[in-house]
Amino acid sequence: MEMHFEELMKNITEFIKSEAKTETVVGEAFELGEFKCVPVIKVGLGFGSGGGEGVEQKTKRGQGMGAGAGMGIEPIGFLVTKDESISFLEAGKAHGLAAAFEKVPELIEKFVERREKETEMA
Repeated sequence: MEMHFEELMKNITEFIKSEAKTETVVGEAFELGEFKCVPVIKVGLGFGSGGGEGVEQKTKRGQGMGAGAGMGIEPIGFLVTKDESISFLEAGKAHGLAAAFEKVPELIEKFVERREKETEMA
């Protein structure tokens, strides 16, 4: 078995290039009324590989190789343009009143914990 490390690396790299695209995660850019919206993603990669060969008692030969890659892709927002202005709209983050409502469960939990501590101390 002949090792083809370069070919393996090329195949993995091509796969990552084809999958780590905004279009495959979020979709194409689009227009919403007067606004043009372009999705933005964050990509994280991890990669490892190794190989080797050996001889046992002058008669047995062996070789092997392996490689692995991990990829995390996360949509993080949109670039939004209108006329000459451009801004970034962050995905997954609540603003204003919506942000306050997201904190309600956490605040209730802290309130209950405090009441329990007060009851224990009394």
